[in-house]
Amino acid sequence: MLEICVSRAGDSGSWQSHYLQKEYLISACSADLLHFAMSDFSLRDVQILPATASNYSEVMAISNGINDGLDYLPYKYHEWLADSNWSMFIAKFKGKVVAFLSTLLVDGGITALLQSLRVAPIMRGHGIAGVIRGYALDNLRCKNPEVGKIRVTRKENPPAALLKRYPVVHSKAVVSVLLPNNQMEDSIKALRLRVKRDYVGALPVVLSPSEVLDLFENPCTLEHLFPKGLLIGGFLPLSAHKCNLKLLLGLGLVWIYSKSTNSDTPSSLGTQCSHPAPTHINPPPQHSPLPHVSPELLSLSSAPIPVPLAKGTHCLNIDLFGTNPRFVQGHILHHLVKQIPVLPPGGSIICVVVAEETLRGAVTHSLQGITPFHTRKNLLVFEISLQNPYLPHNKAKM
Repeated sequence: MLEICVSRAGDSGSWQSHYLQKEYLISACSADLLHFAMSDFSLRDVQILPATASNYSEVMAISNGINDGLDYLPYKYHEWLADSNWSMFIAKFKGKVVAFLSTLLVDGGITALLQSLRVAPIMRGHGIAGVIRGYALDNLRCKNPEVGKIRVTRKENPPAALLKRYPVVHSKAVVSVLLPNNQMEDSIKALRLRVKRDYVGALPVVLSPSEVLDLFENPCTLEHLFPKGLLIGGFLPLSAHKCNLKLLLGLGLVWIYSKSTNSDTPSSLGTQCSHPAPTHINPPPQHSPLPHVSPELLSLSSAPIPVPLAKGTHCLNIDLFGTNPRFVQGHILHHLVKQIPVLPPGGSIICVVVAEETLRGAVTHSLQGITPFHTRKNLLVFEISLQNPYLPHNKAKM
């Protein structure tokens, strides 16, 4: 779960390279502030507490380098504190915050997401992540006994031990680009020309909340868009079920939808579906293959949020659902055109597009000519039963 900022030889763009160098210097300074006598360290002395607004600065102090400068926690921390569906915890050792973890109840209260785990650099490798995770799980077992499973997301290349214990239920491709403010207009112009030249099919439409609700009443559409039963939006892995719509509609997302017409849909794309409308949440299939091409494409984005990478830099997540490459360019352009105007003057964007692996080539082609931003290439989703014997139980002070 822990995401560490690592420099790579040959990265393009001095902006990101300077950020990485800066973060390592900051981490070294933070290590001095968190310098404890590790010779007498014991997990029994780690205290787990609910996070509060007063812990914000200390949590941020242990977060340098998370997610290659695209950490959303600085922006979301106080918002989550005010939301009863979120629970947030800190770990303290000798009075200082050394770890943070949050949980979110989803799927009508039967699933919990573990989010934003981080441990102070000097404390990594001492079992603190397991302690705070164990406490969070015990808290779930006690307060929400109906929760039967948890989901977590992480980058590519998980440890073999993790794969042995926890099954991967889905993996999506991630493509990221940098749009500096002084290049944004030219980049959008080039993308418009490419869409005008290459785009085929029905034009994308922005859905109203009532149209989103109608979409989730159609079992054939759900099967085409979410063949593994998961809607991964803003890195939150939710069941593709209408019980999560209140959460999603409350996020102020832009929903864009396209569907092939009879004239532009090959016969192999038939709109037949094999499952009746779901009345409850089923576990995602473990090995069901994705269709080659779906007749529809759905995409979501939220307003760009400020991130620690550099002053004035914002992250825009665009999540694509379905496997139809014809609509990719138009959807990405529509989201950029919708979201760029909300940027503050002089703001720049890191655009992160998450899609099925079969669409990686189409997404990359759509963003051709825009500076790549080197971060994660895949997003993995693990789903774990709370009865899993590998899950830890809390051993820390409360």
